[in-house]
Amino acid sequence: MVISQIVFALFLATGIYFFAGSVGVIRRNILLGKDIDISDNPAARWKQLFWVAMGQSKMVKRPVAGFFHILIYLGFVLINIEVLEIMIDGLFGTHRFFAHYIGNIYDVAIGFFEILAFGVILACIVFLLRRYVAKTPRLQMPELKGWPMKDAAIILVVEIILMGALLQMNAAEQVLQHRGVMSEHGSFPISHFLVPFFEGFSDGSLVFLERTAWWFHFVGILVFLNYVPFSKHWHIIMSFPNVYYSSLQPKGQFTNMASVTTEVKLMMDPSAQPPEGYEAPLGFGAKDVQDLTWKNLMDAYSCTECGRCSSVCPANITGKLLSPRKIMMDTRDRLEEVGKAMDAAKKAGTPIDGRVDDGKDLHSYISAEELWACTTCNACAEACPVNINPVDIIYQLRQYKVMEQSAAPSELNGMFTNMENNGAPWQFNQNDKGNWANS
Repeated sequence: MVISQIVFALFLATGIYFFAGSVGVIRRNILLGKDIDISDNPAARWKQLFWVAMGQSKMVKRPVAGFFHILIYLGFVLINIEVLEIMIDGLFGTHRFFAHYIGNIYDVAIGFFEILAFGVILACIVFLLRRYVAKTPRLQMPELKGWPMKDAAIILVVEIILMGALLQMNAAEQVLQHRGVMSEHGSFPISHFLVPFFEGFSDGSLVFLERTAWWFHFVGILVFLNYVPFSKHWHIIMSFPNVYYSSLQPKGQFTNMASVTTEVKLMMDPSAQPPEGYEAPLGFGAKDVQDLTWKNLMDAYSCTECGRCSSVCPANITGKLLSPRKIMMDTRDRLEEVGKAMDAAKKAGTPIDGRVDDGKDLHSYISAEELWACTTCNACAEACPVNINPVDIIYQLRQYKVMEQSAAPSELNGMFTNMENNGAPWQFNQNDKGNWANS
């Protein structure tokens, strides 16, 4: 028993160690973004967190997907209580630790967990069918080809296997309980139907099957835990802080660039003095991921690639190149690329401070055609279940195009000229503005 506990502790410690390392890398990557203070109105932010992230309020706007997602969500949250018990049993050599302390409540809890486990299996099967058989259009877009499609399948299949192992463990234990080999604890409304498949086994074989399923479930969870940071499933962690820190302002509200405002004031008034500590901006807009805010980068890591944003985007619907989901995936991919380059430089003994000179930037991933196809309607931000805002990234990439490269479409260049010369977007002299009232 002591050897088993030691092996369990080693597995647990190793899994936590590597997971913590992955979390540290992601945190480092997010903090490459520009600093921004989002600590205002904590009461409203907690309300937003409970309603949107915990309450899944935006998921259920599409009832079918919302219902099955809630099954997986509840299963993930509540079945972790059983995982906690597995950890206690593994470390201290006990068996069904909580059963000795909460009595009949334990039976009800285990029964409820089994129902949830079955619900998770059912939901995963439905999602596999929607993605690979029914071929739901938003799950077949070009940006999902290759690894993203495989990643989605891996997640769903692994969740089915893990829940199946849990039910197998309980079914084998039931037979052992009926034979008096194990004390009777728990209620098993789902795995009860698997009991006939195990009744022909000897006691020794059943103990082996029960322990094998127990270890498989535990080790499988650790492996899955360490896979999650490299997967779109990372949103199960990131969605909560991302919703908490999402904007409380009306969607579409612009924020003046403080650096531009200051520069204009200084230009308009030669006698004006720069604010204390003011440094002239080195550039405007976003050329690469380091020019975005840390919240923009958190958005990228929070994306679950569900495609609700792209399915309501008027540009995407009308066949234009823009897909808000791709904007987020591209931002995350570029950020990962920058992070790996930093790690490689550090390993080679030449650490770099976030700026990677590899001849690429975020515009290498996101084309001008995509950027200017956006109508800035914010339908994508409204549809996102975890309050991601692709438009904010598009704004900043456009600002770089216009203010640093003078690379706006010809229609906009004409408007800019009219604004500069006429004080309005139209090609009319300022003295003629009121002529319409005389006609």
